[in-house]
Amino acid sequence: MVVLVVLVSAVLLAVFIPGRKGTPGSEVLQWKGQGTTKQLQEIVLGRCHNYIAIVNPELRDKDCLKIWELFQNAFMYKHPCRATEEDFQPLMDLARQSIPCNQSLFWSKTKDLVHRYTKTNRDFLTLEDTLLGYMADGLSWCGDPSSPGVNYESCPEWTECENNPSSMYWKMSSKMFAEAACGITQVMLNGSIEAGAFRNNSIFGSVEVVNLNPNKVSKMQIWLMQDIDGPQRYVLIMQNIITLYI
Repeated sequence: MVVLVVLVSAVLLAVFIPGRKGTPGSEVLQWKGQGTTKQLQEIVLGRCHNYIAIVNPELRDKDCLKIWELFQNAFMYKHPCRATEEDFQPLMDLARQSIPCNQSLFWSKTKDLVHRYTKTNRDFLTLEDTLLGYMADGLSWCGDPSSPGVNYESCPEWTECENNPSSMYWKMSSKMFAEAACGITQVMLNGSIEAGAFRNNSIFGSVEVVNLNPNKVSKMQIWLMQDIDGPQRYVLIMQNIITLYI
């Protein structure tokens, strides 16, 4: 009788734990994008601890275990095309940080160059230099309704469904990064793209620009980069600046 009660209790827990609705043995959904990064928990936790201990000790009071808990709860056992802002808002609130005025550096289609620059020039910060960006940069993740709740085989590309967990995470992080900007802001754009350096459908064009606060941001300097894969491009940065007054 005792064994039976324990077994029944275990079944009830499996059924009623929030978000754990997957059924073992069910086939995972198939997508075109890369699957969830292996050892995702270890990587995110390791990056979080490194960030608050070395990169930005001012955030040493952040709880990395709680941050990981909120991160996984936002997407595990959930359909990867039904991510919502409500899923990720607790994580955004916990990992929120202030950005010093005149140090915000946005970018579009210049990822490698802009981060080579910020590694040698600590006067500017990109989204990837914040806790949220640092933890997730280059990683892939998505949930699945079936057990184990994470899809390691494939995840939706941004073009397959707009509300996938990775897209939602980066859009919300970008929005928060833009809202925190103040003083003079910078953006590095790729002037070699035939379609144009500024694209309305980019994260910068659709999320960051529209969330800049004109009461806090006085102007934006645009760094228009040409032939960004060529050698020694840092010397050209100060030669291609366009200033927009907000």
